[in-house]
Amino acid sequence: MCGIVGYVGGRDALPILLDGLSRLEYRGYDSAGVALVDDDHHLGIRKAAGKLSALRDMLAADAPTGRLGIGHTRWATHGAPTTPNAHPHTADDDRVAIIHNGIFENHAAIKGRLIGAGRAFTSETDTEVLAHLIAEAMDQEPALSAPSADPADRRAAFTAAVRTALLQVEGAYAIAAISPEAPGLIVAARKFSPLVVGVGDGESLLASDIPALLPYTRRIVLLEDGEMVELTADGVRLSLLDGTPVTRDPITIDWSAEAAEKGGYRHFVRKEIDEQPRALVDTLRGRIVDGAVVLPELDAIDLDAIRRVTLIACGTSAYAGLVGARLLSRWAGLPADVAIASEFRYGDPIVGPDTLVIGITQSGETADTLAALRRAKLAGAPTLALCNVVGSSVTRLADATLFLQVGPEIGVVATKTFTAQLALLTLLSVSVAARVGRLAPADAAAILTDLTAIPSAIQAALACEPTVAAIVDALDLVHTHSMFFIGRGFGYPVALEGALKLKEISYIHAEGYPAGELKHGPIAMLDPAIPVLAVATPSPVHEKVLSNIEEVRARGARTVVIAAPGDAASAAVADHLITVPTVREELSPLVDVIPVQLLSYHAAVARGCDVDQPRNLAKSVTVE
Repeated sequence: MCGIVGYVGGRDALPILLDGLSRLEYRGYDSAGVALVDDDHHLGIRKAAGKLSALRDMLAADAPTGRLGIGHTRWATHGAPTTPNAHPHTADDDRVAIIHNGIFENHAAIKGRLIGAGRAFTSETDTEVLAHLIAEAMDQEPALSAPSADPADRRAAFTAAVRTALLQVEGAYAIAAISPEAPGLIVAARKFSPLVVGVGDGESLLASDIPALLPYTRRIVLLEDGEMVELTADGVRLSLLDGTPVTRDPITIDWSAEAAEKGGYRHFVRKEIDEQPRALVDTLRGRIVDGAVVLPELDAIDLDAIRRVTLIACGTSAYAGLVGARLLSRWAGLPADVAIASEFRYGDPIVGPDTLVIGITQSGETADTLAALRRAKLAGAPTLALCNVVGSSVTRLADATLFLQVGPEIGVVATKTFTAQLALLTLLSVSVAARVGRLAPADAAAILTDLTAIPSAIQAALACEPTVAAIVDALDLVHTHSMFFIGRGFGYPVALEGALKLKEISYIHAEGYPAGELKHGPIAMLDPAIPVLAVATPSPVHEKVLSNIEEVRARGARTVVIAAPGDAASAAVADHLITVPTVREELSPLVDVIPVQLLSYHAAVARGCDVDQPRNLAKSVTVE
């Protein structure tokens, strides 16, 4: 998720912009830039690919000046992480400069029209489209073409031009725009993407998150969706996109800077668990249109020639792959299997031109997954990557890439990237099934309707946290040495993920099993000291899962059961019951995983573990 900062007032803007960007580095980024308007109404822009240090080095030799400016750190979505694609973006010989978080879904059509009108583009980004739209609208504002126009009229005209441009774009955005023709003014707006305003004495500030503002003011105005704001040194003025004035008093923030980076949360992992509903909205945005899946990235692969699928991944991503394999088999009728990347690369994989090989990696840099994909490509297999990081190694290796679009995940363990992987695999499976004629349009539309309701279901599932926290205490997980997780069907990958999460952040030994496998050996381990969590949400094998839970209880093990509301049969075999909303069986892992994430988190906190940076773990495993 990109970072935005802005300043207008009586001080030199550049140090404030750089300080604000540094306070947003935790969000993750791949390039940075600033734009300032000096007292002679000249616009100066500097930007660089890479970390903020690269921009600082550039500015040390050649820095623009001014008391008005905007800054940006970019998390690439459209276009590689290069200097030309870095923000700010301009149009008409630097007549306007803008920065942008989010995605303009209709940018391609607009860009085509603008190119036809003779406008030249210098980047691959969707953002540059808005810069040209604003410049185009500025041409229609008389106050901006009259050198003698009053500065207040020029500011009003520039605001109108930004409003006209924004009404033409679709999607999610937080934007900020400045122009040397509108002295002393920043115009900003938001739709879905966050944006906050800081109110100071004789100065106003803007940021995508509160930490960037705290050294300068604690009086914060939170923008709502569909709102614009005009910032001058004298104050801020809010309105709706249609110009209707909005009145909102600032709130006073008493967080520390570190707490603010975490949005008031104690740990990034907990924050990212809560971010999953919004993250999934971002993953799905623009990919479901009129009851059908829209994944143009797949055009690079001849799906009609595919006869089987192999999903390659490690850890949490492999468990997401297990769900994807079931979906592809069930809906598309394709044989699908999951291979652990470290095994695939040294085994004897049977893949070729008729095998779609899907590499799933959050970072795009997982060494084993990259090596496995290279081996598959050598065998002539078409390759697809599911990844969260634009410009990463896997995106350059695979024939096509589907991006998770959930923003950076700071906690080492995967939470929101796991549910995003599940959502993308669902979209992929529906798309392939529809293409091969195994899924009728009405059935595909029904699945997609249910998928769009999942963010709300996850939000409801998060309400189980007090129950989960109480279970951690009741089971005395602080002193527990081992725990089992069981499930069947789509519940089995959730059991595996639950066991992995508990091991990763609480250091409690845990095992995940297919529920029916217990009696083939592992049941010998069970006693009252080893609790068992069972995933027992509705499915065709629900009664079988209940039978397996009874087997567990007969050995004296305490049971934690994840079930649907009102499921009396599950409640009867549960020592501790967690209920989550009922959803379509194939989508249930997206909801069922929430309680196991929370269980692992609260166990780790109770045991005093480093939740965000667990021992011995790295976010990206870039060595074999």
